Amino acid sequence: MKELRAQALARWQALSPREQRGVSVLGALLGVLLFWSIAPALSTLRDSDNRRAQIGQQQAHMLALQAQAQALKARAPLSRDEALRSLQSLTSAQIQLNVQGDRVTVQLKAVPASTLANWLTQARSQAQALPVEAHLTRNTTGTASTTPVGNANVVVWDGNLVLSLPNRGATAN
Repeated sequence: MKELRAQALARWQALSPREQRGVSVLGALLGVLLFWSIAPALSTLRDSDNRRAQIGQQQAHMLALQAQAQALKARAPLSRDEALRSLQSLTSAQIQLNVQGDRVTVQLKAVPASTLANWLTQARSQAQALPVEAHLTRNTTGTASTTPVGNANVVVWDGNLVLSLPNRGATAN
């Protein structure tokens, strides 16, 4: 090792000052090029912990969705009549049902967004009804008297939904 260092020093000293300057500039440029080519890898390495945590969250979400899908698949199928009774128990003044064969048309009148989301979740899980069509209109209503904020707007939905009832074990009327 000492021998290589001595040879390199001897060659360096044998160069003229102009050649030494050129080799020094070339070495500096090579160093900058090397750093520039390694910078993306260093950035990736720096962000890997955050990315790993994000992927872990995505995996947990996917596992939860898988468990939910398996639970939906494993539940006992409802007959059309049981599903209809279950849907009818979920109705309110803002949500009206109209039965047409194996489909149900749901009439919505000023239904708050959160209420609609909860109702659809319950219709899917309890009545095993699946949305087929949706014709909805989004409206905003001011509810200054019902909210402590004073001038808050609430999103409400009007329109029709068509749900498909399960047809397993349907009884003839």
